[in-house]
Amino acid sequence: MNDDLDGARWFKSSRSGGSKECVEAAFLAGGRIGVRDSKDPGGAAHVFTAGQWDAFIGAVAAGRFDIHGCS
Repeated sequence: MNDDLDGARWFKSSRSGGSKECVEAAFLAGGRIGVRDSKDPGGAAHVFTAGQWDAFIGAVAAGRFDIHGCS
């Protein structure tokens, strides 16, 4: 799996602005998607299948991860 990440082209969301504290993503072989913390590019990366990524994005769009009333 690390071989897949060695040549990955990581990018930040266009909505991240100039912040250093971002999540980066990379499109990997086999339709998989890698996600990592931009503050720790040598650290752990999570790899999702295309189906897992689609389910996550759908849940985000549906507001399933919104936190209401937290401080």
